[in-house]
Amino acid sequence: MKKFFKEFKTFISKGNVIDLAVGLIIATAFNKIVSSLVNDLIMPLITYSTGKSSLSALSIVLRRDASGAPTLTWAYGNFIQTVIDFLIIAFSVFMMVKVINASRERLKDLNEFLEMQSKKEIREQKKIIKAQAKAEKKKFKILWKEHLAEQERIKQEKAKLAMEEKLRLEAEEKLKNPSEKELLTEIRDLLKAQNSKKSK
Repeated sequence: MKKFFKEFKTFISKGNVIDLAVGLIIATAFNKIVSSLVNDLIMPLITYSTGKSSLSALSIVLRRDASGAPTLTWAYGNFIQTVIDFLIIAFSVFMMVKVINASRERLKDLNEFLEMQSKKEIREQKKIIKAQAKAEKKKFKILWKEHLAEQERIKQEKAKLAMEEKLRLEAEEKLKNPSEKELLTEIRDLLKAQNSKKSK
C-alpha cells in the first residue's frame, strides 16, 4: 500500500501532470467565459435580428403527424450556434497562442539583448583592466629605473667617501711616520735657513 501511494505521489509530482492540471482548470474557467459571451452577448443580438426567441428555435419542419405536430425537423439553429461557439473558442485560442508566441519572441529578444550587453560590458571591463595593467607596468618600470639610478648614486657616493677616507688615513699616516727623503728635505731646509741667518 505504501508503495502504491509513493508511486502515486511521484506521478502527481511530475511537471507535465501539474501543467496538465493547471491547463484543465484554466480551460474550464475559459469555457465558462466563452459560454457567457455566446449566450449572453452574441446570441441575443442574433435572435433579435432573426425575430426568434433563440437561435436554437431556427428549424425547418420536414414531417408532421395527422394533428399537425412536427415529427421531423431540421434544426439548423443548433448547428449555427455550435459553429459560432467553435469559431469564438478557436479565435480566442488563436489570439492567446499569438500573444504567448509574441511574448516569447520579445522575451527571447530581450534575453539576447541582455546577453549582448553583458558581453559588451565584459569586453569593456577587460579593456579597462588591460589599460590599467599596462599603465601600472609602465609606472613600475619607471620606478624601477629610478630605484636603480638611486642605488647607483648611493654606490658612487659610498665609493667616493671610501676614497676620501683612504686618502685622509694615508695623509695622517704620512704625518705620523714621515719618510727618509722627507726628513732629509726638512733638515736641508732648516740648514739653509740657519746659514742664511749667519751670513746676515
